[in-house]
Amino acid sequence: MNKDLLKFLTQLKKNNNKEWFDKNRPAYEALRKQFTELVQQIINDITDFDDKVKGIEAKNTLFRINRDIRFSKDKTPYKKNFSAFISVKGRKSFGPGYYIHIQPGNESFVAGGVYMPEKGILDKIRQEIDYNGEQLLKILNKESFKRTFGVMEEDKLLRAPKGYEEDNPYIDLIKYKSFIVSKGITDKEIEEGKLKSLTKKYCKEMLPFIEFLYPAVLEE
Repeated sequence: MNKDLLKFLTQLKKNNNKEWFDKNRPAYEALRKQFTELVQQIINDITDFDDKVKGIEAKNTLFRINRDIRFSKDKTPYKKNFSAFISVKGRKSFGPGYYIHIQPGNESFVAGGVYMPEKGILDKIRQEIDYNGEQLLKILNKESFKRTFGVMEEDKLLRAPKGYEEDNPYIDLIKYKSFIVSKGITDKEIEEGKLKSLTKKYCKEMLPFIEFLYPAVLEE
């Protein structure tokens, strides 16, 4: 599946139109079925260390291949990737969860956290950081974590949000609007069949980060 999926997505990028896709739909459906099975195996792997994802069905984590072109200047109808979001809150939620993105050209990656949460959830995350920022810093500064993910993806305010001061010891973290870490996966690694094992490895490494975010999102 790995090589075939990269090949299919490469061809789709070159032939991003309904006529080509309809002609190659059997290949797409076979690859989607295989990808669903792979994601289910990954969910089972994650359950070994994060029991909150237990019972999640892979079919409910996959994103559609069709693009929403209603408000986009880019009218190509299909995405150039296969992707899935594994979260106890569901695929369409703010997370926290684990994201798998497969795209040729060494653009595949595994990510985790909370992406662009609504105000209520963002406020709770910032409050959690205000109370327990030292714990988050410890997670982010762990040597193996930094070596794997680097730093959180840069998406933050220029000034302190309402209710916080610039001299807050955790203000740099509080300014973030998303709380995401990611790790790239190369085409070669996918072709060598390493996607499943690497995904489990990276998701396990990000577990403390996910667990820090759980209370803000899951607790009412």
